[in-house]
Amino acid sequence: MRSRDDLFEDARRRRERTRDENRHLRRIRRRREARWRRIATASGLLAGYLLDTALGDPRRLHPVAGFGTAATALERRMYAPTRAAGARYAALAVGVPVLAATALSVATRRRPVARAALVAMTTWTVLGGRSLRRQAGALARSLQAGDLAAARCRLPNLAGRDPAALDERELTRATIESVAENTSDAVVAPLFWGALAGLPGLVGYRAVNTLDAMVGHRTPRYADFGTAAARADDVANLVPSRLTALAFVAGAPLVGGRRLRTGWIWFRDGNRHPSPNAGQCEAAMAGALGVRLGGRNVYFGRAEERPTLGDGRSPEPADIYRAIRLSAAASAMAVSVAVLRALSGPWRWLVARRRLVAGRRARRTERA
Repeated sequence: MRSRDDLFEDARRRRERTRDENRHLRRIRRRREARWRRIATASGLLAGYLLDTALGDPRRLHPVAGFGTAATALERRMYAPTRAAGARYAALAVGVPVLAATALSVATRRRPVARAALVAMTTWTVLGGRSLRRQAGALARSLQAGDLAAARCRLPNLAGRDPAALDERELTRATIESVAENTSDAVVAPLFWGALAGLPGLVGYRAVNTLDAMVGHRTPRYADFGTAAARADDVANLVPSRLTALAFVAGAPLVGGRRLRTGWIWFRDGNRHPSPNAGQCEAAMAGALGVRLGGRNVYFGRAEERPTLGDGRSPEPADIYRAIRLSAAASAMAVSVAVLRALSGPWRWLVARRRLVAGRRARRTERA
């Protein structure tokens, strides 16, 4: 007959076994939920990209336009010609949308279909690849038709320069530079942050980029107030701009360029630009197309002398179509990498640490 101590020991072992089994089941459930969350995010990014490619920006009730209206109203209340006021403004204008996106992300953590739909709609609204290529193509057609007036009217849709005195060559250069820079701002960067941080990443990046476009100017009003927004945009685009340049290098043969030559011009000229990010994209674009970018830019009364990027010929209107084709190729590469990244789950070192902890627990169980 078994003693009372043996019976107590058997009961303790059964409880431990049940606890271990429940812990194992919870771990399996968490892994399954995490896997479905990754699939939902990746599916949403791909679906949103396809929607943007097929339809372009939403025609009505664009959320980014609504954010701009709200940010303008907030600026009227918070404006002061100081950097501290600008920092508070940027933190509030970006923080509120990010918190809302985080709450939605948490609410859909166990609803993969709802998460995929939400990410898809958000991705569609924050991307601008089709609109960028459409506007650039329309301007190129105006230049080829010899209609400089129409081309000048279209340039403000692409760049913030004063088009009044620009000739065909300068309009072409401005368009190609805009296509290069906005491939990063409108496509690669949103996908990068969406793959990295999901819905909050998409919303946060677009909020930062929109604020930079609104207040990140070197004007008397925004010289100090817009500093925080401009710096935040620089940080947010630090990696995406270089990924965009790398995609231009990879896609150079599609537009008659050479990868080694494009990479060399990117390496040589990428840091000549006053912007830490725009120069990366423009230098790689210049190398891929075999043209020379940079020069004097006039921004409605304010002139800036930009260094030369590339050492080829002056760009021609036909080169705009080549830039559009390279931008589309870079966008396709970006969404492919973003989807794979979203599916890959946690960073490798987190996986390695998790396995290490699991191994330690197994060894302790064996010794016990």
